[in-house]
Amino acid sequence: MMERFKVVICVLLVSCICRTLGQTCEGNCGKQLDFCSCHPTCKSLKNCCADYKQYCVELFPYSGTTFGGTDFIVLEATFNKSSQIICRFNNNTNTVGYVDENSRGHCISPLLYETGWVPLHISSDNGTTFSRVGAWLAVHTGKLDSKFKATLVNSTKWQYYGTPNVGGTLEMTWNTSLVRAERVNIELWGYRETGEPYSDYWQGEWEYLYSLAKNQPNNGSFSFLPKPAVNGFSSWELGSVRISPSTYPDGTWNVQAAWTEDHALAWHLEEKFRQNSTAWALEKCVAWDELENQLPNFLNEIIDCPCTLAQARADTGRFHTDYGCDIEKGSVCTYHPGSVHCVRAIQASPKYGAGQQCCYDSTGAQVLTADSIGGSTPDRAHDWGSPPYKRPPRIPGQSHWVYDVLSFYYCCLWSDNCHYYFKHRPSSDCRRYQSPSSAVVFGDPHFITFDGVSYSFNGKGEYTLVSSEMKQLTIQGRTEPVNETIKATQLSAVAMKEASSDVIEVRLVSGHDGLEVLQNQKTLSFIEQSWMDLHGVFVFSPTPTNVTVMFPSGAGVEVRLRGGTMTTTVLLPEEFTDSTLGLLGKMNGDATDDLVLSNGELVQNQSNPEELFSFGVSWAVSNKSALFTYDSEYLLDTYYHAPRHDHSFIPVFSAPESPDDPLGQQASEICSGEGSKFCRYDILVGRSPSMGNATKLSFQSHISLVDDLKPVISCGWLSPPSNGRKEGTTYLQGAKVRLFCDDGYTLKGSAERVCQENGLWSGEETTCVVPSMNKR
Repeated sequence: MMERFKVVICVLLVSCICRTLGQTCEGNCGKQLDFCSCHPTCKSLKNCCADYKQYCVELFPYSGTTFGGTDFIVLEATFNKSSQIICRFNNNTNTVGYVDENSRGHCISPLLYETGWVPLHISSDNGTTFSRVGAWLAVHTGKLDSKFKATLVNSTKWQYYGTPNVGGTLEMTWNTSLVRAERVNIELWGYRETGEPYSDYWQGEWEYLYSLAKNQPNNGSFSFLPKPAVNGFSSWELGSVRISPSTYPDGTWNVQAAWTEDHALAWHLEEKFRQNSTAWALEKCVAWDELENQLPNFLNEIIDCPCTLAQARADTGRFHTDYGCDIEKGSVCTYHPGSVHCVRAIQASPKYGAGQQCCYDSTGAQVLTADSIGGSTPDRAHDWGSPPYKRPPRIPGQSHWVYDVLSFYYCCLWSDNCHYYFKHRPSSDCRRYQSPSSAVVFGDPHFITFDGVSYSFNGKGEYTLVSSEMKQLTIQGRTEPVNETIKATQLSAVAMKEASSDVIEVRLVSGHDGLEVLQNQKTLSFIEQSWMDLHGVFVFSPTPTNVTVMFPSGAGVEVRLRGGTMTTTVLLPEEFTDSTLGLLGKMNGDATDDLVLSNGELVQNQSNPEELFSFGVSWAVSNKSALFTYDSEYLLDTYYHAPRHDHSFIPVFSAPESPDDPLGQQASEICSGEGSKFCRYDILVGRSPSMGNATKLSFQSHISLVDDLKPVISCGWLSPPSNGRKEGTTYLQGAKVRLFCDDGYTLKGSAERVCQENGLWSGEETTCVVPSMNKR
């Protein structure tokens, strides 16, 4: 008891001294002070100022929909019962919070027109001062877990309501814990964009429209028979239903609520739609066609689609799974029938914020709109939005709905006039697509460069893996000994940055059973969300052993944990050619000049272990350029306060071959074929069959990746002849397309055409002509 009392007195004394000396975290979050720290690393270094948790706050949950209404707790900060909490998001949007029965502060997230981390300042004196600082993660509703949303039961029925044979009651459900109230209101909110497109007056807006029901019991479900909206509300064609406490007046902004997905409001459209939905939709489709004719052409600035499904899934720096058509989740492709998987270009186009979507069938071939309604379609507005967000066409989700999805309903789903839609949203084929180059680090660090040179480097320290001055990309790797007795190292962390982006670090956690991700030296949690929009970079981590980092240049970094060791793959698009240096080589297609020391000298003998070791040592990072986090005494002593390359650590350069080695038999059984030398090294030197097996798997995975990314020749889409048809919708090298004429016409030209190695179709252009009558 006396010891505990002494500790309490000590903490209070330190707090008092820090406050006397002005050492408080109030107004200083993120800073290192003279006598204590308000930096995120202070928790692990155990040098936080006494009031760190009061002012530099953590939240639970830390994320929610951009629509707002999420109630979250301010963790570990204490409030008085009389505290009047105001939460300020992004320095300009206030919501009213409250203090619960346990003296914990709560905030309500607001409606936002952006995704990503949003600065949060919290006041406990009704907005006079905002002394507590944190950050809130706003998430695209399509990427939000369904348990945090209200569900439209049979969503297709909701969005086709009023079309032939679709009617009756509609039902929705929600988790009652999302709304802390006994009775709720069911409200419809609408979204629209106003002002001249691409002008300074172009704006997006959410607006409360009307209530479907008031003072309903919060029992988790609601059903109703929809009627055409009155008072002009049926002109709102996109929206979401909100469930909120009935204690608030209708349409009160930024209160605790559950929202449905945004959706096409077929169910409340005017009576004219119900009487003849096809004619109504055609009129809308034609109006959209006329608008598109006036808008700038965005198609020339979007990236081409990969030619094959294998390429699309391998090019992780530039493309990511489209949540609306995912082969891993059963290929439920509502808007792309016939496709099994779609990807979206990660980055929006630079000028217009446009997006690219690429869809593939069960054979792995790209599906084109010229052949199928389920084909790949580009987007005037990228579904995921794009920085700086907030205004059309860069508002996440909704801008895409307005310009690319509602029009699909008009032209393709509510009427059969897809030719209008595909005129403006044609599939781009893959003739201009260039696969990225890949390089990898794995095991007791073994390296395969962008141009295919393989070698091992077992230095201990921090080294440059990739440096591109032209693209301002830097990727660094840290190695540490396998253990205290083995003279071999392994990758334990990678840190990276492009231009002015956040610094992202991925490192092994203690025990080597997971990966930890840090953003600017602060640990990120992926418990709630697997995807994060950060400053100048995206990070995706679906599991604790799988992290992918994506930069605006198209560079991608995959970090995977296998058998307790990190495997890091770097993918770079062709724009990086002739601009890379570092341990992963000079990317230019020439293996002979791959290994260049930092002083510009070329490694003369790529099979000499000592020369390779000198090459690796030359790429030790300098103190001022290091991107890593040093948040433990071990890291400070081993790397920060020491030379970045440990000259006292001399590794074993090659695997010993001893007939008496008890692991020799296992090495022979596990390691075979190409790359076996790396596997044998990790078993015989690293003394770990599991590490050797992981190295074998990583090597094989890289070989498969290189194979998936091999360039493919495309001859482009081949049209059927007028008054004829074709068989075959694959347009890659070796593909055959057969051409036929309708009855009463004669085929002229080639009846079969083959895609050739030169990217051209064999034979002659095919036409169908009326046969001339024989004259007597």
